[in-house]
Amino acid sequence: MSLPLLSLRRFNARGAMRLRMVRWIGFERPPPPPPAPPHSHAGPLRSNPSLASANSNKPLEQGLGGKPLEGENPIGSSRTVDWSTSWHGFGAKPFADEVQKKLSETLGPLDIEIKPDGMIYLPEIKYRRILNKAFGAGGWGLVPRSQTIVTPKLVTREYGLVCHNQLVSVARGEQDYFSETGIPTATEGCKSNALMRCCKDLGIGSELWDPVFIKKFKTENCVEKFVEHVTTKKKKKIWLRKDRQVEYPYK
Repeated sequence: MSLPLLSLRRFNARGAMRLRMVRWIGFERPPPPPPAPPHSHAGPLRSNPSLASANSNKPLEQGLGGKPLEGENPIGSSRTVDWSTSWHGFGAKPFADEVQKKLSETLGPLDIEIKPDGMIYLPEIKYRRILNKAFGAGGWGLVPRSQTIVTPKLVTREYGLVCHNQLVSVARGEQDYFSETGIPTATEGCKSNALMRCCKDLGIGSELWDPVFIKKFKTENCVEKFVEHVTTKKKKKIWLRKDRQVEYPYK
């Protein structure tokens, strides 16, 4: 009988131990966590401006210490003039005689081009050269004065020509395009078109709108020729300079 009694006592001892463990888990609080190690910083983390700036989220247009990447008026040296709406200096005073002389110089025959339909024109890059010659590189600029409007076939935007911190002219440029991939190129063509229109108010190439000069130039420097389209085989008469050859798509 001693063996069963000994086994029962061992069972009771084990049961009592399990009961004490259940009571400790269910009713007693767990032991407190160990104390945190001392912080290496003298104060809280938010007291460090550089760390707070690095961890905080800022808008995309902000950077470089929280300052906007571009100012409200990045155009020109005068930060107080908003050229998108201002008419500052418009018609206020004439330019120096030396500047006016360079702007009104007569165009050479080699500078002028002619379109197949007979319209003569000055290439856009030559307008820029004349402006650089008169005002100096950086002494003039073309500023947008409206949003870009894109229609299914056309890009248009209004620009203002500013020379020596003086608004000279405002004109709307336009450029056709044939597919969506051509819109970026059309926006540049729109800007160039506006520049040529603005330069009319400075008198650049004014003879291109003079009927007497147009007739004389075409008589002396241009010729009409019958040509054939390479693809459609249609024949037509086109204008071209006497020193030029018929080019593709005509022959």
